[in-house]
Amino acid sequence: MSEVALLQVIGLCVVGIGVAILLFIKARFLRVVGFVVIVLGIFALIALGVPQMASLPPAEEVFDVASIKTPADMAAIGQKIFFSKGQCALCHSIGPSEAARCPDLKGIGAKLTREFLYESLTQPQAYIYKDFRHEGPPKDYPARMPYINKNPIGLSNNEILSVIAFLQQMSGESITVSPSEIVQPVKTAAVMQVAHAR
Repeated sequence: MSEVALLQVIGLCVVGIGVAILLFIKARFLRVVGFVVIVLGIFALIALGVPQMASLPPAEEVFDVASIKTPADMAAIGQKIFFSKGQCALCHSIGPSEAARCPDLKGIGAKLTREFLYESLTQPQAYIYKDFRHEGPPKDYPARMPYINKNPIGLSNNEILSVIAFLQQMSGESITVSPSEIVQPVKTAAVMQVAHAR
């Protein structure tokens, strides 16, 4: 028997005990206790009936730098990062959305230069954008942009350049990020061997 099924059986027993108290005991205090037991048992059964999903952190995107040959390869990697490790889609929409917590990114690669995109990702508080989608004076967006190159998101410079390539490609612009700008990661073991040699 699974853990959830066992808890459901216990919940049914609790409800049964509450019903028995209401039917067979005349003392007012115990009848109130029986009613409370029934209500708590029903709440427990309802809670156990809701499907449970494991809450896991986003999958770590690892890409082979040697496999990047064209700017389109970078944009494909940037798209994966945008929707997973970068967590960009949690707040930004691609296309108009009333539920967006931050500015819409549709066509952003055509509106902003590559340097400005880089600054917006690494120093997001340098410029604060207002929400003009509503009547009246513009309002602040409800969410503030986090520093994506620092923890907890912690994108590397290679990953940030890939996201910029994705934003440019998505906007129909030519990708100004070159695969030659991607830096080969340093092997930790080699660094440790050099340190031990000294």
